[in-house]
Amino acid sequence: MKNHNKYHPVARAVKFGLAASLSFGITALPVMAQEEVADTAKKEQAVEKIAVVGSRSAPRSIGDSPVPIDIIGGEELNKNGNSDMLNLISTTVPSLNVHSQPISDAATLIRPINLRGLSSDSTLVLLNGKRRHRASVISFLGGGINDGAQGPDLSVIPGIAMKQVEILRDGAAAQYGSDAIAGVVNFVLKDAAEGGTIEIKQGEYYEGDGTSTEIAANVGMPLTKDGFVNASVQYKNVDATSRSVQRGDAQALIDAGNTSVLTPAQVWGSPEINDDITIFVNAGLDLDNGGQAYMFGNYSERDVRGGFYFRNPHNRGGVFSNDGGETLEVVDTTGAGGCSNVAISGLNHQQITSAVGALPDNCFTFFEMFPGGFTPNFGGNITDTSLAVGTKGEFKTGFMNGIMYDFTGIVGRSESMFQLFNSVNASLGPETPTDFDAGKYIQLEKTFTADFVKYIAAGLYEDLTVAFGTQWTEESFEIVAGEQASWEVGPYVDQLSNGSNGFPGFQPQTAGTSVRRNYSAYIDVEAEFTENFLGALAVRFEDYDSFGTTTNYKLTGQYRFNDDWAVRGSTSTGFRAPTVGQANVSNVRTELNQGVLVDVGVLPATNPVAILKGATELEPEESTSFALGLVYTGYDFFVTADYYRIDVDDRISQSAPFEVTPDDIALLKAAGVRGIDSLTSITYLTNDFDTRTQGIDIVANYSADLLGGRGNFALAYNWNDTEVTRFTAITGEFRVSRLEDDLPNHRATFTWSQSWDDWSAFLRTNYYGTYQGVHADDPGLTTDASAKVTLDAEVSYYINDNFIVSAGAQNLLDNEPEKLTPELGSILGAKYYETSPMGINGGYYYLKGTYKF
Repeated sequence: MKNHNKYHPVARAVKFGLAASLSFGITALPVMAQEEVADTAKKEQAVEKIAVVGSRSAPRSIGDSPVPIDIIGGEELNKNGNSDMLNLISTTVPSLNVHSQPISDAATLIRPINLRGLSSDSTLVLLNGKRRHRASVISFLGGGINDGAQGPDLSVIPGIAMKQVEILRDGAAAQYGSDAIAGVVNFVLKDAAEGGTIEIKQGEYYEGDGTSTEIAANVGMPLTKDGFVNASVQYKNVDATSRSVQRGDAQALIDAGNTSVLTPAQVWGSPEINDDITIFVNAGLDLDNGGQAYMFGNYSERDVRGGFYFRNPHNRGGVFSNDGGETLEVVDTTGAGGCSNVAISGLNHQQITSAVGALPDNCFTFFEMFPGGFTPNFGGNITDTSLAVGTKGEFKTGFMNGIMYDFTGIVGRSESMFQLFNSVNASLGPETPTDFDAGKYIQLEKTFTADFVKYIAAGLYEDLTVAFGTQWTEESFEIVAGEQASWEVGPYVDQLSNGSNGFPGFQPQTAGTSVRRNYSAYIDVEAEFTENFLGALAVRFEDYDSFGTTTNYKLTGQYRFNDDWAVRGSTSTGFRAPTVGQANVSNVRTELNQGVLVDVGVLPATNPVAILKGATELEPEESTSFALGLVYTGYDFFVTADYYRIDVDDRISQSAPFEVTPDDIALLKAAGVRGIDSLTSITYLTNDFDTRTQGIDIVANYSADLLGGRGNFALAYNWNDTEVTRFTAITGEFRVSRLEDDLPNHRATFTWSQSWDDWSAFLRTNYYGTYQGVHADDPGLTTDASAKVTLDAEVSYYINDNFIVSAGAQNLLDNEPEKLTPELGSILGAKYYETSPMGINGGYYYLKGTYKF
């Protein structure tokens, strides 16, 4: 039994049109990056040129799609040194961007993506054609575009488990429901019933850090004679990176004789990832009634630990000093008295140490515990689980005779446990622990779908496809309180701040579960009126128990002039419902503002203090999309060019910070919020602005016999421009500039893949146009960053039919991102602006061994 495509829940959806909540109008598709193919058993078969995402009708030839879709084969995904799925797909699809997120609270743990310049939760993610649950993390430091976004965690999906990845670059909320404003990413799991692969990969950055070790395996097994089980496992560890310089204030302490300061005192770089394990299983079985049963799911877990901001031992407010470093704050631990603050202005380290040492035994200052200051590490444990079970087939009798069905139940859960290391709850004084469990976010989603398809003879070129169905979803977001020491109000709160410094734990008053339910119904009709003309219409109705109903449509079409040329287009409306987490989340974080650390509180839009600052209850985003494209297929060329425009009203994002007064803090405390004594400002999520995004995607592929082997060339280019057409002071000018300028307007990749009998190689050029460089989400730290070019390369040798050895590099020439000036670098302790589309870590090389059986 070579391959059980017929059992695969999504592959059957192509044949019978039964993918859950999928509409029609998307058929055979352009291959974004064609796999290397040789006329030998040593080489892999070419990636399928049919996408299962979208269409309810039978697959058609490549180029017949009314909307643009990229297909990335499993082998193409593995031609990268970095196995993070975010990096794998972003290096292939120019309209998809991923930023590194150093020192970004929860965004460090789960990085968001951007398709066509929209936020990560504007892109719907599917697994085997079924809706994937969101991550529990909400990105409050999400690089401007993703501030407040709650998208799925793509990093848990291993490349070795993938048969292919399909990226629909078109508004599709009318087909799939909420979140598909920018498009859809569908991950298709392998479904072979025999054979397998084992990979071992080792690599590190040119700087000598970020060393990663990965072991991955995939195996296909028969499930009786009528089914399959395909399992994949990946285990990896990744060391942290540092692209830091010593902070100026830390160096000044060292120059003054302080030998307790670390070098560097603060780290900007990628986090450390430990014991990252993920398991995916995909199974299918033929049933006696002619139908099929299917099941797929995953278990994933990892520990992440990243850097945070340096706490200066002279002037960090609420811990060391409350007057900017004029004196050290001293507390009386027994009530015996005689504990005056220590004047330190103008003193060197030895003099300060002597003055502190002369304090009575009952007097305590945190300078005694941390004479060199301290730098918290922010991290956590991330777990992700999902299970989808379903059955599909065709009714054979009764009034439903001839109608095909697909019934599915899905449950997905994401849990993020937040931890803070090397920090303090200052209000506890000398009794404070230094490591804290700050609490958890838990996202749980349950979805049930019933989908039906009927082919009706209507006198057209092909039978009319009529699809209809319904979906029910329950979504919950839970906040679990942190350990008591992480939020406790200690005995010294009148002088020192309470809560774990940098990320106060969630308090019991904040803990709880919020739930929302919704149901939807849709009808899709697809018609091939003639051999050359295809048209489709989808209408979807959704009812949410939180904000009411919405109805959306999508109209698509394609006209083929001849065998080589075709024109295609679409127009649609869409929406994105605010998540339960966005409506109810609250926390406190630390930011850098004009070189000074400040604590910023995030409040629900329904909080009285947030309302006082202009907040209103969140409403859905609404969108209107339009696209028009041209397709050419001839003389071994495949070329598509598509223009798109997406207007989004009432977009959800994080507000600008608002100053917090003592009266505001008193109100917050009265509402049960703790850990806010050092708050200087608050933000909240809001529907405050509208955007218009437009762009052009060009994809070109060409294959030919070359240099004694087979050469494949792929060019992909994206121009994307976002304009904020409406906003108020709640959003603010700085947030607008981030939305409009942080991502490059121009991105392109050009890939040359070459294969021979025993060798294969590829070279990819990545181009990133000019963009706005921003550091630490600080409006005072921006620059016009220049365009960048990087090269990726890999060479593979096929030792025999089973063993392959590969060596490669990403950013082969070690091109640098935009650098901070030496003056700013000294203040911030960093080398580069963090909003770099190419990342900040530089060149990376790797060696990989593969065994196929």
